[in-house]
Amino acid sequence: MAGGLLALLDDVASIAKVAAASIDDVAAQAAKAGAKAAGAVIDDAAVTPKYVQGFRAERELPIIWKIAKGSIKNKLLILLPAALLLANFAPWLISPLLMIGGAYLCFEGAEKVYHVLVPHDAHHEETEEVPVDAAILEEKKAAGAIKTDFILSAEIMTIILSAIPESNFWMEASTLAMAGVGITVAVYGSVALIVKADDFGLMLYVKGRLAPTRAFGKWLVRAMPGFMKLLTIVGTAAMLWVGGSIVIHGLEELGFGWLGHHIHDWAYAIGHAVPEGWTAAVEWISKAAMDGVFGLALGIVLIPVATKVIGPLVAKVTGKGAAH
Repeated sequence: MAGGLLALLDDVASIAKVAAASIDDVAAQAAKAGAKAAGAVIDDAAVTPKYVQGFRAERELPIIWKIAKGSIKNKLLILLPAALLLANFAPWLISPLLMIGGAYLCFEGAEKVYHVLVPHDAHHEETEEVPVDAAILEEKKAAGAIKTDFILSAEIMTIILSAIPESNFWMEASTLAMAGVGITVAVYGSVALIVKADDFGLMLYVKGRLAPTRAFGKWLVRAMPGFMKLLTIVGTAAMLWVGGSIVIHGLEELGFGWLGHHIHDWAYAIGHAVPEGWTAAVEWISKAAMDGVFGLALGIVLIPVATKVIGPLVAKVTGKGAAH
């Protein structure tokens, strides 16, 4: 009897070890796959704060919470099942979809660069603003943010899926779910901190009892506008880098590897032209920069296609104004 109990306990311990190892594997795969989606994640964090501009300070966090809940629903209820269906029934579609998403990131990044370099005049007439109830406006802003999040989340989930090694259904589902939720928490937690940083700084400046505390609060308030600009620049660069690298990798998988091979060779040569301790870092930066330049060039080509062809076509189909 005692021997049987010990054997049973030993089996339970073995099962627990396997389960723990599986959880560790899922967490490790989720972390690696999530890192691959860096460009879209940074852009998501850079874009979201604009949706709370113009609202009272006490409504900022509730709005972010609404958007975060919508983002999790997008990922878990719509995109995760769609990704699993792709992986198990149409894996050949993953690479083309990634390339389309990468091209979209290139377009978004290039459009931001274009608007900075070529500021365009207000070409649409100012329309008289109709007063809107604050609650209705809040719901409208949150709904718009969730729609934007859906596009970025689709790209994030596809990137995560492509980064998961071939495995069983449950491993893929668990990794996608863990990475998706983890990224959402990281993005919207960061957005909440960014949005409330100036309020926190103001509180320290007004209520701080010590001179260093008040000085830090004043610096924080003054630093946030510059930080937001820096975040936008980093997000744009990340979009161009990730978008360009996705498209180049997709071309390689389709048999058009000329550009990817040359970028690899050029980055290798640059990396080995510097002292040995800097080789890996310089090689990576060189490759990322060349991927980004390609992404910018592709995005510039796509701007007229998106604005003159796709936008009006979507507007005709949906019956709404030309899509951005």
